[in-house]
Amino acid sequence: MTPRVRTAHTADLAPADLDAVRALLHAAFDGDFGDDDWDHGLGGMHVLVHDGAGLAAHGAVVMRRVRHRGRWLRTGYVENVAVRADARRRGLGGRVMAELERIAERAYDLAALSASEEGAALYTARGWRVWRGEVHALSPLHGDVRLPEEEGSTFVRAASADLLDPAHALLFDWRDGDVL
Repeated sequence: MTPRVRTAHTADLAPADLDAVRALLHAAFDGDFGDDDWDHGLGGMHVLVHDGAGLAAHGAVVMRRVRHRGRWLRTGYVENVAVRADARRRGLGGRVMAELERIAERAYDLAALSASEEGAALYTARGWRVWRGEVHALSPLHGDVRLPEEEGSTFVRAASADLLDPAHALLFDWRDGDVL
């Protein structure tokens, strides 16, 4: 069976779709995928790839705000990208990313993501660039908090990425599970 690609907003996914996505992500991340991780991928556009065995790949792009050089950028933030273990190395991750990139480039000022070591090669090969500056987030308790653990694993993409200056930090909006 030729894999089928479906793009849908979270609101248009049935509970069974969401259950399948969460199960895929749980398996793909070896059980290291919690409630906050799940929540980060909701409320935006999802790309689902189905093959004869069911859901084979998934990714989402959600809106975040990123402040850079005094300006808040509408950012398409890529989340929850995974491919079922038996479906890897067949180009499905690339198909998911192509659609997420299309959405991000048309709807947002900037595209960004945080990559695992395993995922970094996929993103680099697709033109994503490691952000070379500092990464910060807004904390409701502490204000602007530097996130050194995100430095080196935060990637950016899009024409406006050329306008970014690594001498100035990217300041991400706050969300549960990221900062204090």
